[in-house]
Amino acid sequence: MTHTNDKTESDEDLSQMIIGIGPCTYLLLLLIGLILVFPYLEEGILPRTLLGVLFSSVLLVGAFAGPQSQRGLILKLGLALLGIGLQWAALWTGNLATLNLAGIAYTASLAVSISGVLRYVLKRGRITADKLHGALAGYIMLAFAWAFIYALTELDAASSFGPALLDFTQPGTFFKLIYFSFTTLTTTGYGDIVPLTNHARSLVMIEEFTGVFYVGVLIARLAGLYPSPSPR
Repeated sequence: MTHTNDKTESDEDLSQMIIGIGPCTYLLLLLIGLILVFPYLEEGILPRTLLGVLFSSVLLVGAFAGPQSQRGLILKLGLALLGIGLQWAALWTGNLATLNLAGIAYTASLAVSISGVLRYVLKRGRITADKLHGALAGYIMLAFAWAFIYALTELDAASSFGPALLDFTQPGTFFKLIYFSFTTLTTTGYGDIVPLTNHARSLVMIEEFTGVFYVGVLIARLAGLYPSPSPR
C-alpha cells in the first residue's frame, strides 16, 4: 500500500513540474512557436514584419525571464532594445552592415539571457515547472545564438557553409542556419549543410561539445537538486 502511495505522489509531483506556468514557460512557448511559424513568414513585408515582432518578443521576454538583480535587468533590457532597434533598421533598409550589427547585438542579448536563465535553473531550491521550462528554453536559445554566429561568419567570409551558397537576400537562408545549428547542437548532423572552411569547422566543433556539456551538466545538477523521498 505504501509503495502505491509513493508512486502516486511521485506521478503527481512529476505532472506538477511539467504543466506549471511561469516566466520561462512563456519564453519556451514563444521559442517553439517561432520555430514552427518561421517557414511561413519569410516572404512579403507583412510576414517578415510579424517575424520581426516574434524575434523582438523573444529578446524582451528573455530579458525578464527568471529573478534577477536590477543591474542585470538593465543590461539585458539594454541589449534587447539595441538588437531590436538594429533589427528593424535592417529590415526596412535592407542594409547588410546594419544586419551584421543586429546579429552581433542579438548574439550578445541571447548569451546574457541564457546566462540568467541558467543561474535561475541551477539555483538551489525546489525544482519547479518554470525551472524545467527554463532549461529547455536556454537550450533552444543556445541554438539560436549559434545560428547568429554562423550567419555573421558567412557574412564575413562567403561560402563558409555549403554546399550551396547562402544568400541572405533570399528568404529561408537564416532558417537553414537555425536548422543547421540545432542538428549540430544535438549532434544529429544530417550532412545536408556542412562547414566548408576550417574557421567554420572550429565553430561547429565548439557548438558540438557545448551542447553535450549543457545537457550533461544540467542533468547532473537537476538530479542533485531533486529532493530525496522523506523516510516514513
